[in-house]
Amino acid sequence: MPEPVLLVLDSDPSPRLGRLTGRVGVRYADERSLATQLPLADVLLVWDFTSDAVRAAWPGQGPRPRWVHTASAGVDRLLCPELAASDTVVTNARGIFERPIAEYVAGLVLAFAKDLPGTLDLQRQRHWHHREGQQISGSRAVVVGAGPIGREITKLLHGLGVRVALVGRTARRTIHGPEDLDRLTARADWVICAAPLTESTRGMFGARFFGLMQPSARFINVGRGPMVVEGELTDALRKRWIAGAALDVFQEEPLGPDSPLWDVPGLLISPHMSGDTVGWRDRLGEQFVRMYELWADGQPLPNVVDKRRGYVPSPDLNQGDAPRT
Repeated sequence: MPEPVLLVLDSDPSPRLGRLTGRVGVRYADERSLATQLPLADVLLVWDFTSDAVRAAWPGQGPRPRWVHTASAGVDRLLCPELAASDTVVTNARGIFERPIAEYVAGLVLAFAKDLPGTLDLQRQRHWHHREGQQISGSRAVVVGAGPIGREITKLLHGLGVRVALVGRTARRTIHGPEDLDRLTARADWVICAAPLTESTRGMFGARFFGLMQPSARFINVGRGPMVVEGELTDALRKRWIAGAALDVFQEEPLGPDSPLWDVPGLLISPHMSGDTVGWRDRLGEQFVRMYELWADGQPLPNVVDKRRGYVPSPDLNQGDAPRT
């Protein structure tokens, strides 16, 4: 029986495939060579998850891999109509980024509440200026996106005493549906986007949404950049419709030095790093190796993406999770 072929859409540093050495033929592709190598592959590992090459190359001629795994939580950069309609199984890196992103969001909430950006500015100015911070316990948050990242954010903020409302695609037990979002947003101190990018979420955070928020509220996006209309967020901050915002993801990445976003008052910018902690690439590689061993043995794969919806469906929350508010 011929040796299976694993094609890696590579980026630096390459994945450590460890136990797969000698068990699978590994080939590497970049954006230029992916289309010609796709027909040769049984499995495609999208290690360069910032690339749109899969979406561009998939509609071509010839056989296609039976399984595609992306080393990311989102799959919007690789799904195209032809891949969605195929029998190819798509999986993602669910289980790797949830806790780091939740910690990052909690850090942003603390930084805003205690005005750490202002403290750093005043220190650089050598200026002693006493202020009063905000108490986090008892404040209200809305987390948009009821997947594993949104649920982990909910748990961590709940532990800080924040009253959290989790909003998902449909209402169920401890999760609110989209019909509750406006009402919850109007009384929230923190609005956090952790949803996947789909046709229904693209551009959902714009002028109308920011107009619903309290003037003292802050907006945080750790989901996907195209979910936010950046110009309208800029206007909302300049007009002081909201007190502040933090973006870890953007419509175009990397954010260029000439982008007007750098100078928007009250906006914290980070370079798509909320889920990246020391050793994250090794954890991604180890996860793929475990999944490949299941695939090679004919076992069911975890983290299977519903290609029609554009994400891995989540089960209902357990009764012990944060209550609806």
